[in-house]
Amino acid sequence: MVKPNLQGVTLCVALCVSTSLQAQAPVYDVDNTPTQPQVSVGTEGQSSLEQRIVVLERIVQSRTEMQHRLQQHLDTMQGEIDELRGAVEVNTNQLEKVLERQRELYLEIDKRVEALKQGSGMTNSVNTPTSGNITPTPTSTPSPSATSSASSQDEGEAYEAAVNLILKSREYDKAIPAFQSFLAEFPDSGYAPNAHYWLGQLLFNKQRWSEASEQFNIVINKFSDSAKRPDALLKLGVISERQGNKTEARTLFEQVIQEYPNSSATKLAQSRLNGL
Repeated sequence: MVKPNLQGVTLCVALCVSTSLQAQAPVYDVDNTPTQPQVSVGTEGQSSLEQRIVVLERIVQSRTEMQHRLQQHLDTMQGEIDELRGAVEVNTNQLEKVLERQRELYLEIDKRVEALKQGSGMTNSVNTPTSGNITPTPTSTPSPSATSSASSQDEGEAYEAAVNLILKSREYDKAIPAFQSFLAEFPDSGYAPNAHYWLGQLLFNKQRWSEASEQFNIVINKFSDSAKRPDALLKLGVISERQGNKTEARTLFEQVIQEYPNSSATKLAQSRLNGL
């Protein structure tokens, strides 16, 4: 009985070994070259990673293009803003010139009306008879009043000639020495503050900042009651701004606003102040 059992156990062991050997046997190709088994899990993971990389690249590219478009829009808007600022600057300068011409014309009219009044009063005093007979006035020695009238007329003509070089013929280079000669000959003239301002404006247009500032300071310090004083303060502020001294420019613009709140110079000073 033992012997058949041993044969059965031996047969089972042989079958198990044979099955194990068959499971571990290598796979042969047609040319009898053994190959290793392929792993499919790694391939799927690599494919998924590549897809994620492609998606991320598309997102980065989309954001880059969007930023590029935004930058183009910003550049365009900045250019338009610069153009608008330039247009505002040109319009502001033109407005300043118009206001200056109007003020000059008003002052000229006032001066001429006063001169006519003085002239008519002198004529009446000379022609009024003191008795029944009219006593002729001597022609060889003019009276002091006549001399003063002639001097005033020469003063007005000289000033008008200098102003006309700006307003009519636009000969700005000739206007500078014309106003300098006028101020040298008539330093205490009623036209002196306007002449100093005109001279400062001409030098300002040529960017001769130091000389222009000198003329505007004369208007501010010597002729405190002049209608040109707020404009002279404004021009000093603009000069300081263009020279890069924003602190001094701000102080001058604020002075214009504080001392002359109802003047046209205040609006320009406020506009300049907002732009600092």
